[in-house]
Amino acid sequence: MAPRPTSTTTRRLASALTAATCLCGCVVHAYAADTASESAHLAAIERQLDTVDRLATQSEQLPDSGTAHEHFDYARLHADIARVREGIQDYLSPRRPLPRDPSTLVGHYRVRTDAP
Repeated sequence: MAPRPTSTTTRRLASALTAATCLCGCVVHAYAADTASESAHLAAIERQLDTVDRLATQSEQLPDSGTAHEHFDYARLHADIARVREGIQDYLSPRRPLPRDPSTLVGHYRVRTDAP
């Protein structure tokens, strides 16, 4: 039987997403940097997002004990990762200038469940 995701797993996922988001900010901050270097950094961020997404999928598939009052909202995490990934891909291969989408990341991944 696979182990139940622990708060450590949740913290690792949150830390990885935070690190990837911070890396995005660092790359944007260094806008004047060489384009090839920037593309390499953005590609690295995309690989890290893939890793975080894969870890989230694995954690999501672990059996649920059914005793927790809260559980991690993996669907929201996957949606936020996809949104960050789309932003990077749009930047790297712009189709044409479009208005920016002002919606923000959800960021809240805790879902309360009723006690059994």
